[in-house]
Amino acid sequence: MLCALGSAVCFGTASVFQAVAARRAASADDSAGVDPRLVMRAVRQGWYVLGLTLDGAGFLLELVALRSVPIYAVGAALAASLAVTAVVASWVLKVSLGRAEWGAVLVVCLGLGLLAVASGAEGHGTGGPALRWGTLGAAALVLVAGLAAARLPARARSAALGLGAGLGFGVVTVAVRLIPDFGITDLLTNPATYAVLLGGGTAFLLLTTALQHGSVTVATAGMVIGETIGPALVGVLALGDRTRDGLAGLAIAGYALAVVGALALARFGEGGAEPQAGGAEAPTAPERAEDTGGGTSA
Repeated sequence: MLCALGSAVCFGTASVFQAVAARRAASADDSAGVDPRLVMRAVRQGWYVLGLTLDGAGFLLELVALRSVPIYAVGAALAASLAVTAVVASWVLKVSLGRAEWGAVLVVCLGLGLLAVASGAEGHGTGGPALRWGTLGAAALVLVAGLAAARLPARARSAALGLGAGLGFGVVTVAVRLIPDFGITDLLTNPATYAVLLGGGTAFLLLTTALQHGSVTVATAGMVIGETIGPALVGVLALGDRTRDGLAGLAIAGYALAVVGALALARFGEGGAEPQAGGAEAPTAPERAEDTGGGTSA
């Protein structure tokens, strides 16, 4: 559970850096579609590279967590990265948090505390060939659906791309549990390995596009829903994840609190890269359009 929380800290802090870089990488001729060139331009930004480094550390911590605790506990902890982003943004970028948002941070912490008490060990199921191939098929489906969603109207596009990114991250979470052995031969012959690569790459592409061209709050809310509910159900129904004896209700309550609290902090999905007037300046804080689904200028 400590590793899961550590991954949330890494992911949440990375969002602050990546958001600034994504805005700096935007160009006036960007279309609303999914454009890999946006990611390539963002990678040239130092803040984005630092964010990716933190993402890498977070992923390694997530791997350790997924080998020890149920998927639902890890998923709730990852959703809590929004609370980390909100707190880091308030300290580093001087973004103002209202009482309701500080309350949401406390709700997330309470939910994670309940989950830590109630969650049992991970299930012993490793999934059969059908589930492994299923994760790879799901990753491919998310990519195709995401490319189509990029052509939807602005607000629907934000929700669809955010949900697609969350589903991609969810595929990664499930696929990691379906890799029982990290030997080279086993990795190369396991469809779940390719599901991790395709699902993760798709999720990053869709999320970067959603944050650049649409409503941050709507996109992030979709991502939280996509990356938490589905994987948790797969863990319980197919992989044998359970709670401690007699504490199922406590685990459900903790899970719900963590996810609802994260949804209340959805506006911080873009990293809070918006300095408060008169406050400390962001590293290279760009202007951004009003969070109503409009475009963003560099």
